[in-house]
Amino acid sequence: MKRYDVLKTLTPVLKDSLVVCNIGAPSQELFALNDNVNNFYMLGTMGLASSIGLGLALTQDKQVVSIDGDGSILTNMATLATMANNPPDNFVLLIVDNGSYGSTGDQPTYAGRKTSLSAVARACGCEHVVECSGPETADAVKSALSVGKMTVIVSKCASGNAKVPVIDMNPIVIRERFMSAVQAKE
Repeated sequence: MKRYDVLKTLTPVLKDSLVVCNIGAPSQELFALNDNVNNFYMLGTMGLASSIGLGLALTQDKQVVSIDGDGSILTNMATLATMANNPPDNFVLLIVDNGSYGSTGDQPTYAGRKTSLSAVARACGCEHVVECSGPETADAVKSALSVGKMTVIVSKCASGNAKVPVIDMNPIVIRERFMSAVQAKE
């Protein structure tokens, strides 16, 4: 199961959450599968989906899910320590670990070799860490959202990108419609 397939199973689970999606291919795939005003598609700033999601969860009560990649987490592992020490109960970090830098040509990451991101999250102090396979991801996210505790989920899946079009929305439009969704009453 590739990331696109994982995202496909997640769209019904995420419909009521604010979603911050990693740059490049993951955002394009989520956009193609289920464009939603609750989705913030990152078009730059590798490694910051988890940080943006964490900040968002700390400032309001809605459920927040950050969809990040193993390559991005490896570029900003400090976020895991920050999350562990400031755990908002309305935040789920989903790390789609396909062992590669998907948006730049599927070059291998160390998460695809010796580095366990679930072990890193636990070592940083994250208390609720789940590692699952791609087909188990939707259930893991659904469970994490119902528990009401900050959770890190590492979803192991195959490398590869779906052939989807680029996001045809201006970044300002993406930001403005997402901010409207954040400010809307539940």
